[in-house]
Amino acid sequence: MEKHTLAVRGMSCEHCVRAVTAALNAQPGVAAVSVDLAGGSASFDFDPGKTSLDAIKAAIAEEGFEA
Repeated sequence: MEKHTLAVRGMSCEHCVRAVTAALNAQPGVAAVSVDLAGGSASFDFDPGKTSLDAIKAAIAEEGFEA
């Protein structure tokens, strides 16, 4: 597992946090998700053998946010 933090732009409320958290948790090989509204970031562990950062960023983008 690798630890990673992404800046996430466009979050403005707790609903946004829940949407990004759900998008990350739905990715295979992603664990220990923590989304920080005030800091505009998402931290997580992921298994690069099961998913990629590009796939993770795409999942966040599908929710309407920029990573």
